[in-house]
Amino acid sequence: MSTATLPVYTKKDFQTDQEIRWCPGCGDYAILSAVQSVFPELGIPREKFVVVSGIGCSSRFPYYVNTFGFHTIHGRAPAVATGLKIARPDLEVWVVTGDGDSLSIGGNHTIHMLRRNVGLKVLMFNNRIYGLTKGQYSPTSEIGKKTKSTPYGTTDRPFNPIALALGANATFVARSVDVFQQHLKDTLRKAAAHPGSAYVEVLQNCNIFNDHAWESITEKDARSEHVVQLEHGKPLLFGKSRDKGIRLRGLDLEVVTLGDGITEKDLLVHDEHDPRPAYAFLLAHMEEQPGFPTPIGVFRSWSVPRYEDAIASQIHDVRLKRGRGDLDKLLHAGDTWEVRV
Repeated sequence: MSTATLPVYTKKDFQTDQEIRWCPGCGDYAILSAVQSVFPELGIPREKFVVVSGIGCSSRFPYYVNTFGFHTIHGRAPAVATGLKIARPDLEVWVVTGDGDSLSIGGNHTIHMLRRNVGLKVLMFNNRIYGLTKGQYSPTSEIGKKTKSTPYGTTDRPFNPIALALGANATFVARSVDVFQQHLKDTLRKAAAHPGSAYVEVLQNCNIFNDHAWESITEKDARSEHVVQLEHGKPLLFGKSRDKGIRLRGLDLEVVTLGDGITEKDLLVHDEHDPRPAYAFLLAHMEEQPGFPTPIGVFRSWSVPRYEDAIASQIHDVRLKRGRGDLDKLLHAGDTWEVRV
């Protein structure tokens, strides 16, 4: 179907009649609103969209988006979505998951989906807590986090989701924030345009079990000082007066203040298309260092063949040589046994 024949969709076309069962004030509402706003812009028939989720607060998403959907089991959304994309590569498949669902029980599925470069769009809601099960620490909870399951503080070192995705050699890795609506929508558009696996971490607040999870970057007075926006081809500038930046010295990053001989020309210019993950990996660990801002935007975006295309090509070549398969012949090929009772 050509885009010329598509109906003109609006946000309302992607809303459902289901009661939204998230806590009032939850960051999930903002992410849902952004997705429902962006989907109508993509020039894709609504019946071609599929939203696949696992288990968790975020995983109620398929009920609230008026598309096809699949609410799978804990951690297995990437596996189900991969199978769907291989069988129906024409579909626009989005995976919605959380830090517990995708990085704990679903960790293996997540990394293999990314390394294969399946053409899926992944939204990983990171609120640093298990919200659905009422407040246990998650794989992204900070060290010392006191929760119902760690009353004296967790001793686990948390995952860095962006670094994990880059380590799996994901071809598109980005980060946004639930309350940064314009930035979130722009990031979703870029993820949708990417042909391979697109992994988007969305920093999201759980106002019931982990309120103020990202307060240091979401408070209006803190945003400019604690956030650096990654824009391809532009220097890494931040600060209320845009007078701070990130400079590369050897193999290390450092925060510098413009002036006294330091100009924008001395700053690191962002290159999201660098095929080597080392540069993006440096950015991913930047906020872990004292005095450094948290980067948001696209860390990496480059193109390699998609998994489903390689599978389809292989099947096509085999069929040309051997013809279409015969299930009955397959079942009776090789050694067979007859069981008599």
